[in-house]
Amino acid sequence: MSAENDPAQRVAIGISFGNSYSSIAFTTGDGKAEVIANEDGDRQIPSILSYVSGEELHGGQAKSQLLRNSKNTVAYFRDFLGQEFKSIDPSPCHQSAHPVDHESSIAFKIQDTEEDKENTVTVSEVTTRHLKRLRNSASDYLGKSVNAAVITVPTNFAEAQKTALNKAAKEAGIEVLQFINEPVAAVLAYDARPDAKLADKILVVADLGGTRSDIAVVASRGGIYTFLATIHDYEVSGFVLDQVLIDHFAKEFLKKHKSAGDPRENDRSLAKLKLECEAVKKALSIGTSANFSVESLAGGVDFTSTVNRSRYDLLANKHFTAFARLVTHAVEKAQLDPLDISEIILAGGNSHTPKAASALAYAFPESTTVLAPSTSPTAINPSELSVRGAAIQASLIQEFELEDIEQSTHPMVTVTPHLSHAVGVLCISADESSGIFNPIIDAETPLPVRRTAIIATPREGGDVLIKLAEGLRHIKITKPEPKAKTEKEPSSDDDSDEDSEEEEERREKTWKVGTVLSEAALKGIKKGGKVEVQINISADLAVNAIFREVGGKGGVRGILQGGKTTQNGSA
Repeated sequence: MSAENDPAQRVAIGISFGNSYSSIAFTTGDGKAEVIANEDGDRQIPSILSYVSGEELHGGQAKSQLLRNSKNTVAYFRDFLGQEFKSIDPSPCHQSAHPVDHESSIAFKIQDTEEDKENTVTVSEVTTRHLKRLRNSASDYLGKSVNAAVITVPTNFAEAQKTALNKAAKEAGIEVLQFINEPVAAVLAYDARPDAKLADKILVVADLGGTRSDIAVVASRGGIYTFLATIHDYEVSGFVLDQVLIDHFAKEFLKKHKSAGDPRENDRSLAKLKLECEAVKKALSIGTSANFSVESLAGGVDFTSTVNRSRYDLLANKHFTAFARLVTHAVEKAQLDPLDISEIILAGGNSHTPKAASALAYAFPESTTVLAPSTSPTAINPSELSVRGAAIQASLIQEFELEDIEQSTHPMVTVTPHLSHAVGVLCISADESSGIFNPIIDAETPLPVRRTAIIATPREGGDVLIKLAEGLRHIKITKPEPKAKTEKEPSSDDDSDEDSEEEEERREKTWKVGTVLSEAALKGIKKGGKVEVQINISADLAVNAIFREVGGKGGVRGILQGGKTTQNGSA
């Protein structure tokens, strides 16, 4: 009986299918996600296929063919799935097989058999072959045939692309249990840790990928994740970081061997440069310096050089700054302030670079935790985040019927209505005109929701007016008083730093009262008494609120009809 008909027969894994690299993972009996290495020992497997005399090479072996067999090597093809040829950007494939228009879709002309002729292989078939190799690697490692998976996709992966990926996976012998968005998989990898403390928070998943950057602002409320904003940018990526090193070493080469020519102007030399610069970039993520060495780089001249991390950081500084700026733009798009962000999770292989994390730490307040290898000892490997999350999700749902999976998990991220503003109360005594806003339900909380809170009333007691209202986030900026100019002795650098810190403006989160939803009067509250507030908000935004004095009898109930709900995932 097949796994599709009998969930008990499923052997499910997590698959992270990236444009540059893919990875596979499974969940052990004690619930820990483990990343599987392929037969070459690679946990980060290049999403590349190459053909030599009819033999199919995959991953790292295929990547090495970019130099000597580029026309029969297919790379950077994931984003072409389910797309029309006229809508794609083929530039990442400059040093590999070029995509061609084929029956309104995309294909590659390659010699994938022993015969000396080119065959037209569609991007769907290339994807099937790639997924089949991943599946075989997982099956060999686990000792049993893998037949199902949760596969990660970017947040802007269209339905047509998911359909094409689902079809390719099925032809590879993989039943797709669910597509999970990469940022959600990253958050899930952190939330599933045994020592994780689940709390309502707003966080950013910043993925500095090989071909593009993907930023997502996510609200985590009661284990349900809501997208508040997403940004995708092809101008900020691992490619541009590679290019910085390519230009650096090309200039160094020209200083010493000008007569050999510019290695960037020859496709083979450029491919050698690119491969070595990617290795240098990885070395600089873990060490303070790296060696560059290429045989016959250009004009038959061998070239060796070195670069230290400080030099690399300086050369690539504008790109790391641009990455941090992308993250702040995503926060602005979500109509939030950096102070609202509890955590920033760095994902993607390029996030190993310490400068990527430090640029974000500089752009956000100290209250925001940056989770990256260089800033947090508990950070998960950024390259493995999404596949770990996918494996955890696979273990949770692999025994469900497909229909149940769609019903129980699809709303988790895409269609849950949620509050756009916080809801809370003000307690105002008879001789006061205003009170302090007490938030009870945070913004972006999925509906329906029920919350109960105990609120302190004015100390003198008596008659108290309770206002149920929306709360709006407000950033209070306090500017320092200008200092009187006085002559003083020159101070040390440390003193200057302290002075500059003292002169910085202070920013803190406060609340402003928005729309008042209802009012209720409670008479004769005891001195120092407290009020219990219970709020129920249904999926259609109907509000049912109960106000009563703690320890007292009775209470006041108010009911408001629902208005227009907001769907998340609108980014």
